[in-house]
Amino acid sequence: MSNKNVNVEIAAKAASGMAVLVINILLIIASVFGIIFGVIALEDGNDGIGSLLLILSGLHLGVICWVLFAGLRILKPNEALVLTLFGKYYGTLKGDGFFYVNPFVSAVNPAATTTTITQTSEKIAIGTNTSISIPNKRISLKNMTLSNEQQKINDLLGNPVVVGINVIWRVTNTAKAVFCVDNYKEFLSIQCDSALRNIIRLYPYDVADGDNEKSLRGSSQEIADKIKAEIQEKVDVAGLEIIEARITNLAYAKEIAAIMLQRQQASAIVDARKMIVEGAVGMVELALKKLNEEDIVTLDEERKAAMVSNLLVVLCGNRDAQPVVNSGSLY
Repeated sequence: MSNKNVNVEIAAKAASGMAVLVINILLIIASVFGIIFGVIALEDGNDGIGSLLLILSGLHLGVICWVLFAGLRILKPNEALVLTLFGKYYGTLKGDGFFYVNPFVSAVNPAATTTTITQTSEKIAIGTNTSISIPNKRISLKNMTLSNEQQKINDLLGNPVVVGINVIWRVTNTAKAVFCVDNYKEFLSIQCDSALRNIIRLYPYDVADGDNEKSLRGSSQEIADKIKAEIQEKVDVAGLEIIEARITNLAYAKEIAAIMLQRQQASAIVDARKMIVEGAVGMVELALKKLNEEDIVTLDEERKAAMVSNLLVVLCGNRDAQPVVNSGSLY
């Protein structure tokens, strides 16, 4: 079958599983009575009828009933089965319920035994210390969460940062998920790592206040949208839909965390001092203006300079000012 055909999801032909089950049980009961009546017929000398009943009943009990049972499938809500018939894509069985399909089809799911993301294999305990794994061939159509390990990536400035993401995704095309990639769960995990590295390298971790440049810390929503679009572009081939991608962890790497903390503290101190100075200058300007408007005291340039100096020391100092009473004169 060509690659073009497996890219299109086809609905598998299915009948009511309950109807086939009831019919098969009735045929099994009839086969049991057929064997009994066949033996009676042989004892009565009706060899033809007796042999025919025994052959038909034995054929159904030994072969046909088991073939019919093999075609029964049960699906829960938001589950699907990708079926193949002798190596060719037969169709996808969707919808919750009890179905009967071609008994010779087999379910395919390369990611059935992958436990690194969300889905795990079903286990049946045997005895006390022994267990076997039965791969779950059903494909979940639910919204699932992928949380990869945190990665160390260099930002735009070359600073190593530790980043972790959480991706919510689901399967939309079961045929692509099974036939177009080797293992769609591992494929998604690798593409998430790749997309995260590509996006993180485009932005600095942080920028100075007042700078319009986007950063990892300050533009989280935009960066999350870009990560989502990047992953979606890469996983379209696997029939997956990315619903949401969020950065769950963002921090400087350990080797530069202490230095960057000092840098942030210094930057905060400088910004605080700048704000204090701007406020103090405005208060001094207001004080001189009020004194001049109210004509409370006449100050020459030297007295103004002394007053400005004293006010700035009081307003910008780290400690409470100690008042000093000057009983003399400046001259």
